[in-house]
Amino acid sequence: MIGYVTLGTNDLQRAAKFYDALLAEVGGKRFMEYDSFIAWSAGPDSPGIGLAKPFDGNAATVGNGVMVAFKVDSPAKVDQVYQKAMELGAKDEGPAGPRGEGFYAGYFRDPDGNKLNAFCMG
Repeated sequence: MIGYVTLGTNDLQRAAKFYDALLAEVGGKRFMEYDSFIAWSAGPDSPGIGLAKPFDGNAATVGNGVMVAFKVDSPAKVDQVYQKAMELGAKDEGPAGPRGEGFYAGYFRDPDGNKLNAFCMG
């Protein structure tokens, strides 16, 4: 149902380096790129995530309560993505592990402070 999500950044090149490496863990590749916007997806029929400098020219800020979740196929993959995020300088927001019955996730913030997670069901 979701086509794509866009997050703001104040340093597009730094953020792009983080997302290039992180999203490679889940099959994501750049599919659109402009001076102020870069987007990644795992394929033409998959949702995407984009980074942009704010259109209004003001500083990008983090949305309180906003989070983007990357669906993966196993707890091992959650662990892998979470660990990669930590290696890339992400801030821990809850280490990878079970969160109730049938839900496994790891939470972190990118270098701009945007909250992300990797999760699997089952």
